[in-house]
Formats: sequence, C-alpha cells, structure tokens
Amino acid sequence: MTDTSAPEQTPSREQPRSLGILGGSFNPPHLGHLAVARHARADLALERVVLMPAHAQPVKGREQDPGPEHRLRMCRLAVADAEGVSVCALEIERGGASYTVDTLRAVHASHPHVELTFIVGADTAGTLPTWREPAALLELAGLGVAARSGSDRGRVLAALAGLGAGGGEGAAVRFLDMPAIDISSSQARLRASRGEPIEELVGPAVAGYIAEHGLYRSGAAADATGPS
Repeated sequence: MTDTSAPEQTPSREQPRSLGILGGSFNPPHLGHLAVARHARADLALERVVLMPAHAQPVKGREQDPGPEHRLRMCRLAVADAEGVSVCALEIERGGASYTVDTLRAVHASHPHVELTFIVGADTAGTLPTWREPAALLELAGLGVAARSGSDRGRVLAALAGLGAGGGEGAAVRFLDMPAIDISSSQARLRASRGEPIEELVGPAVAGYIAEHGLYRSGAAADATGPS
C-alpha cells in the first residue's frame, strides 16, 4: 500500500518558497539522479527538490518495469539521507499516463506561492517542444537543465526559443554546472538481470531492495503490484 502521509501527498509540509521537481520513471533510481537533485538544490538555490516518479510515462514502454509501487519505495530509500531532497507520490497516486504539465498544475494549485523549477537533462530539454502543452509548462515552472557530456546549451535554448519567454535567454532557463555522470537506469537493470553488483550505481539501500525483491532478474516474474 502507498504511504499516504502528508510528505508523500504534497511536495513539502513546510510550503517552501522554491521547489525543484525532478521527474522520471526512476526504474530504478540511481546515484546520478541523486547527484542531479543535490546539484540543482545548491546551484539554483532551491529550498527543496522532490523526486516525482511517474505512474506511467506516455513515451516509454513498460519493459522491465516492476511497477510504480516498487519504484516509489526505491526512491524513498535513495533519498533517505539526502538533506533537502524528498519524494512526492502525486503522479503515482493520480494513476494513468503522467504528463508533466498536469503535474505542475496540480502542484501549483496546492502551492500557489511557491516558485517551481522543473529539472531535466539537456538532451530531454531539447525535446520539450514535442511534449503536451510545452508553453504552458514553462509558464508554470522555470527550467533547470543538467548539462551532460557533449550537450550544447545553445542547441537547447534554440529548441526552446519558439515557446515564448520561457524558452529564451534569462532566469526561466538555468543550467547546472556539474560533472558528467556515466550512470543510467538501463545499465543498472542490465547488471541486476545478470546478478552482478549494482551498489556503485544505485547505492546500498536500493541495491539491497532490488536483491530482496528479485527485481529485474532475467526469467523471473517480479511482483508488479508493489511491495508487500
């Protein structure tokens, strides 16, 4: 069952003045996600950053997905010792496909005076014009872009330029200066499927959870309904 305590229902109990939202499938969450959240909080002067695991992402399949409850539980474990970083279950509790603009509207409705920043990788930021209501998305939140190795900031800004003020040069689009992190969820899933160690990718708590529940094992039918 989902923990429905206040910190899971809303991004923060204290109504922060600035909030960063890092969305994704987190299948599984890894140390790269945590590094982006920490850098965003520091570099963008955010009071809090929340990981927002999707119930189901519109453009991603369900391949090797152990289910939203498992991914939510792993996110909680991943941020347990990270100051100023927490988890929000809004998209999972809402169910269905998770569209970012709908999530930002819901957060804005419950936190109308909070300045929102949507945190995304540079490669993903360049695809924002193809998302649902991208201009509305950038009216609801600023964009914090985690630049990856080889990413072109000018290319990102050019891709966003047609979306109005939110896509131009200025405070609405801010880049994170951080080293490249060569970790991916697909890499963690592949190693787990082979029974190889993954602590260096996801941390000991998430690695232990994956092992305990037999997630991502080749030929194993993991429980997609969530932890018991």
